[in-house]
Amino acid sequence: MNTPSRLFFGCLGALSSSAAFACASCGCSINSDWGAQGLSDTSGWTVDLRYDYLNQNQLRSGRKTISASDAAATTIQPSGNPAEVEQYTRNRYVTATLDYSEGSNWGVSLSLPFIHRSHSTLGSGSDGSTFDPANGAYTSSGSGLGDVRVVGRWFGFSDRHDFGIQLGLKLPTGKKDQIGDDGVTAVDPGLQRGTGTTDLIVGAYYFGEIGSDWGYFTQGTYQSALNHSLMRAGSYKPGDSFNLSVGARYRGWASFVPAVQLNARHAKTDSGDAADTFATGGTLLYLTLGGMLPMTEKFAPYVNVQLPVYQNVNGIQLAPKYVASVGVKYAF
Repeated sequence: MNTPSRLFFGCLGALSSSAAFACASCGCSINSDWGAQGLSDTSGWTVDLRYDYLNQNQLRSGRKTISASDAAATTIQPSGNPAEVEQYTRNRYVTATLDYSEGSNWGVSLSLPFIHRSHSTLGSGSDGSTFDPANGAYTSSGSGLGDVRVVGRWFGFSDRHDFGIQLGLKLPTGKKDQIGDDGVTAVDPGLQRGTGTTDLIVGAYYFGEIGSDWGYFTQGTYQSALNHSLMRAGSYKPGDSFNLSVGARYRGWASFVPAVQLNARHAKTDSGDAADTFATGGTLLYLTLGGMLPMTEKFAPYVNVQLPVYQNVNGIQLAPKYVASVGVKYAF
């Protein structure tokens, strides 16, 4: 495999990183696993630095968008309590991923996300427009390290090295006790920078070439928390999730490598005393368009835009209209 291919198929760990941290609860269940563009079997190190922007500003229920007034009129069954009316959750991530591939059998990656997140909600019992702290309305904003991921892979099944399995952990390194801007209200568990749980990550992938100019890959990843986290309001455990991505790229141009992907995600409802069991989890499908610009044999910037194709969320959740990502890769 030549060096531009290595850059394209580099940094496995980024496939399971940044935007997933924002989507455990109280807002979205989207999959942002498109940044790495594939997998590497070439020996050596690769560094990936990526910036993601995810603005959740669209209220959705099931497969449709709804207004804030409709959300305010919704009651949660069987309790009959009014639903929460969220306004927005703006997420900005800078994720650094260091990947090493031994070249013959195994590789490992380490992903460190830095997260800045701002959020506003009108709370429960709102009329859909009035910001009233008595109904639980609050805003929050904060920055810091998220949950670190370490993922290993084994691809020594054949000389082609085109099939591999993954095994890793998401570690509870992110802050989980953030307070809102009022200095009193505890930020919802799914909006914290960390879940407080150690998660098992298991996956598999396959990639190949079609002729001299086309390449493709597919990857499935399952993630499950191994423990409950103790939040201010009680125990919390993010729902298990399954991500499936398929993609293709074209290498017929020397200066630009375009790519297209389909990213599917299914997440179960969060659990625990502090969890939102009404408005978490769902099934989503996204189309990702982007590409890489190999400026040298070792250095290449890339850009991706992810667009929703199908969204079916539990309860009422905030969802983005698009997700934007830019980054750079360096192989050495």
